[in-house]
Amino acid sequence: METAASAPAFSLAACSAALEAALRGPGCADGRVWFKESSGRNLKSRDWIAPRAALSKLYPRGQVPEDLIERLLSEYRHRLYIQSCKQTGSGLAILMDHPALFTHVLGNMLLYTRPLKVLSAKKKCVILNCAPLQENKGSESLTVSHLRTILLVDHLAEVLRQQGWEVHITPNLALKTSVYNFLKLLRVTWPCTQQTTSNEEAVSNFKKILSESVYTQLGKDKASSNQAQNMLPEDVLFKVHLKQFVKDKELEGYDANLDMALVKEEALRQIAELQHKVEKENAEDGLVIHVVGCEEEFQQQKIDLLWRILNTSRDRVTQKHLVCGSVKVIGESSHINAVQYFQFRRSQMQEASVMKYGNLVQGDSWTEIICSMTSATIRFELLATAHRTPVNLDLTQAVNISTKGTKSGAFVMYNCARLATLFDHFNKSVQQGLYPKFPETSQLNFSALQEEGEWLLLYNYVIPFQEVLCQTMQSLSSTKGIRLTINTETVCKFLVNLSIDFSSYYNRVHILGEPLEHLFNQMFARLQLMKALREVFHTALGTLHVTPPSQL
Repeated sequence: METAASAPAFSLAACSAALEAALRGPGCADGRVWFKESSGRNLKSRDWIAPRAALSKLYPRGQVPEDLIERLLSEYRHRLYIQSCKQTGSGLAILMDHPALFTHVLGNMLLYTRPLKVLSAKKKCVILNCAPLQENKGSESLTVSHLRTILLVDHLAEVLRQQGWEVHITPNLALKTSVYNFLKLLRVTWPCTQQTTSNEEAVSNFKKILSESVYTQLGKDKASSNQAQNMLPEDVLFKVHLKQFVKDKELEGYDANLDMALVKEEALRQIAELQHKVEKENAEDGLVIHVVGCEEEFQQQKIDLLWRILNTSRDRVTQKHLVCGSVKVIGESSHINAVQYFQFRRSQMQEASVMKYGNLVQGDSWTEIICSMTSATIRFELLATAHRTPVNLDLTQAVNISTKGTKSGAFVMYNCARLATLFDHFNKSVQQGLYPKFPETSQLNFSALQEEGEWLLLYNYVIPFQEVLCQTMQSLSSTKGIRLTINTETVCKFLVNLSIDFSSYYNRVHILGEPLEHLFNQMFARLQLMKALREVFHTALGTLHVTPPSQL
């Protein structure tokens, strides 16, 4: 049984579950009753709402008995930080104790903004197989669709590690190859080796197994009935009857058009590398996720089934397929490859930076900033959409560093940099004697946080952040069949929404106020909230292997 080393005393999921249980008695109708508010407009008057339509299924005219409301308050007021629970025209509304939650969350900031350390007797093991890299071609052969798959593997690996999984990636890349150097430019962390692993013995053993397999014999029999089909290409070693194997093993989820597989040596080498990785990492009872573009999905299912046929040992690896939609590039540069796409975006980022900051854009530090901003822009463009959904890239649209956008990585980085600049200005003001040093959190009075944007930032982003990270992996263990659907877009969307709401607040509120003693408490309370947001930005960007900018 898994337990977290340390868990927040308050979570929205636990709050929702407790409130649901409080309104339901034995035999009550199914269906959700409570809903968390998230819009700034509604958060002015309530934080949770049980709509009258939902309540009417439980109580006459949707009116909750007063004694039940009193019991709810008596039991949960302090544990769930409830200030009031009232019946309104819209339904039963709960207002949280905002100062108390500000005090608790911002006083225990790292519990909410850093990955939870998950302890278990044995770590769950997963191997991520990036199918586009198995062919081992140069970087010039990488398409933008391939790049989307690679970046998804890189992000998924980090999220899984933060959730306590033992993660291994395959295939290993040879050092100093064009693909390795290109991924390094993009800040992609990928396993590498100085020499390729020799799997000749495994390949030889696979050939022997297939030569004796009943499914290879079925392939011969079917081919011999048609002389034309019997003329196989020279590089084909075996013809294997996959459809019969699927039928015999009662496997579900595979493409109905899978019939015969023409097995070449390269396919056996891929399977040998996968098998070697499983044995090396002691992952015999682990999970292998084939991350593949929709164009290669059919071929990857063949590899999956061949591995099942060849796997005669007792270990039973679970295989799943995570399929990425294609990427269509719109405009005159519609046929560019992944390297050209990176170069194009980096050139745009250079031009946008010069337009905004002029002659300041020079030197190694700016080169690093532009490369990091480009990496972030590309990740958000390719990962902010659900992985099975195709992506349309319009390269005619210029990159704008400070413009809001639903997939704007540059906008996220810009707002992260604003936080860095804010604290840089504060620290310099302390050195100059304008402000005192930052006090202990216990000395702050968070009732000074009265601006509506402050509660929205805490309630929508800081408090639920851990649950957002967990949400990405919710379907990993529950999905039936061979296809996985994982919310890999969750972190990107979260960061964009956070940036939009933070930018609105930052443009409206002057955080570093006049150096007057009676204003210091409010300034420090706001800075503590900004510290929490900075931690959230950094942790979330860390799952994308994006380095937060240190300056505007």
